[in-house]
Amino acid sequence: MKAVADTLGVARSNLHDKVRRAAKPRGSYRKPEDEDLLPLVRRLVDERPTYGYRRIAALANKELARTGEPAANHKRVFRIMRQNGMLLARHTGRRTGRVHDGKVVVMRSNLRWCSDGFEITCWDGESVRVAFIIDAHDREIIAWHAVASSGISGSMVRDMMLQAVETRFAALRAPNPLEWLTDNGSAYTARETRDFAVALNLVPCFTPVHSPQSNGICESFVKNVQARLCSRQRLAGRHHRVPEDRRMVRGLQ
Repeated sequence: MKAVADTLGVARSNLHDKVRRAAKPRGSYRKPEDEDLLPLVRRLVDERPTYGYRRIAALANKELARTGEPAANHKRVFRIMRQNGMLLARHTGRRTGRVHDGKVVVMRSNLRWCSDGFEITCWDGESVRVAFIIDAHDREIIAWHAVASSGISGSMVRDMMLQAVETRFAALRAPNPLEWLTDNGSAYTARETRDFAVALNLVPCFTPVHSPQSNGICESFVKNVQARLCSRQRLAGRHHRVPEDRRMVRGLQ
């Protein structure tokens, strides 16, 4: 072995590794118990698509503790999610578009669209999350999407973007570059969402961190919706003895 290594000018450890290396490399590490944990992890990921493996591990351990089963290590949950393609996309540091720091209102329609999301808690305790797109000039809700007991995912936002373009332009692409103003939520800053926006001829713009006023049109719409819902809940929770109250509740419904 030494004579061959000296003749080839390589290290003996390299030759030794090639000679003793197994013909078929060992596959990824798996445990038989992973198949029992996989359905629980998959259900939690479907319910909370924006959670990473550490949060999913914490939720899984809570449910395992209720049933008296041993807790799962977060590294094990990471391995299961990686092998089944359930991990969040890595942050690449690439940010297309500029950070929005100007006026939100524009002089005509289809120059800037704003998007945001909010959560509604129903009387039965179930949460409904709503995402929407609003024009910065005419304040029309161009597209919206709601989902119960789940988070707002990137695919939901992309479907909503395509629906808005088809609604306004009856085409698969905006005729002119159109600003797309959002906050820094993971569903909006994901690489797939930004690339899809560019394909639709939308220019992604993101508000500064901790600056909700930079997307004031969306914040104002959310505030109005939540105020109307709160007033409806207060009215519906009363004993409606006065006919005017009944008419008011029916009007809100």
